[in-house]
Amino acid sequence: MKIKITGVGSYIPDMKVSNSDFAKHMFLNEDGSPFGYPNEVVIEKFKGITGIEKRRYASPDQCASDLAFLASLKAIENARIDPETIDYIIFAHNFGDVKYGSKQSDIIPSLATRVKHKLQIKNPKCVAYDILFGCPGWIEGVLQANAFIKSGMAKRCLVIGSETLSRVVDPHDRDSMIYSDGAGATIIEASDDESGMLSYESATFAYDEAGYLFFGKSYNPDLKDDTCYIKMYGRKIYEFALSQVPTGMKSCLDKSGLGIDDVKKILIHQANEKMDEAIIHRFYKLYGKSVPKDIMPMSIHELGNSSVATVPTLLDLLIRGKIEDQELHKGDVLIFASVGAGMNVNAFVYRY
Repeated sequence: MKIKITGVGSYIPDMKVSNSDFAKHMFLNEDGSPFGYPNEVVIEKFKGITGIEKRRYASPDQCASDLAFLASLKAIENARIDPETIDYIIFAHNFGDVKYGSKQSDIIPSLATRVKHKLQIKNPKCVAYDILFGCPGWIEGVLQANAFIKSGMAKRCLVIGSETLSRVVDPHDRDSMIYSDGAGATIIEASDDESGMLSYESATFAYDEAGYLFFGKSYNPDLKDDTCYIKMYGRKIYEFALSQVPTGMKSCLDKSGLGIDDVKKILIHQANEKMDEAIIHRFYKLYGKSVPKDIMPMSIHELGNSSVATVPTLLDLLIRGKIEDQELHKGDVLIFASVGAGMNVNAFVYRY
């Protein structure tokens, strides 16, 4: 028995924020000193590295659980199921519900519980809980759903990734341009046919790497409050990802019994275009192969990095034919992979 994605949905906020909208920001170095060049140069360099041209922000009346609810509705409709038959709701996020203009995270009750309430599911045996696993959270949720279903604890799970990173960024940190908001949701069920998950890998590297992503003070020394924002050591994360993600993907693919030439698409966390390209290059190099054309669909150019939402949103867009020059066919072999705070790395091989 394997597990299969039987329904998928995403919610992409309406508010578009382009790179030019950051032209008047006061970007500062970590020590609070100003850059020695204008914002136009900062933005151009940023685009060249990350590939991001635009991103989406949630409207002021929306929180992460609201986006998740809307994505979940689409996934349930796509799967054509009764939500009362869902055994687990697994909600991956990082910062909870952060209201617009607020400095606090709200996670009581859990965001999964909030989604269950919004879906008006009456069944008390539908268990709802959150997971914190950095950007790889949605993939980890799928792996947990796999364990529940294979153990007999569940027959059907709703796995969600949703985040409003625009609410936790330091406006004086140029890395703030990376982050965005969004949600993706999937229905996971048992599969007796050839499709479904074939293998998986997951790991946490915390000996030296635990603090590569963290909560820290604003780069603006004139701000006297204690508000903290998402921060990262970009170079360390880049080097870590290039070292650990390709080998994790290879281990996962080798466990599936398939070869590198069987892979048709790689759906990787939309973190940074140059980093993702380098990861895929190294992955294929491990097999002595060149990277095939169109193997890696991308959404980061228009949607930015919405953390746990990037991979399920990418899947939804791909299935619906919304990514230019990209399509899926029955029987295609996919690799899903992600890296993020922890530092966590995970992947699974899937036959569509």
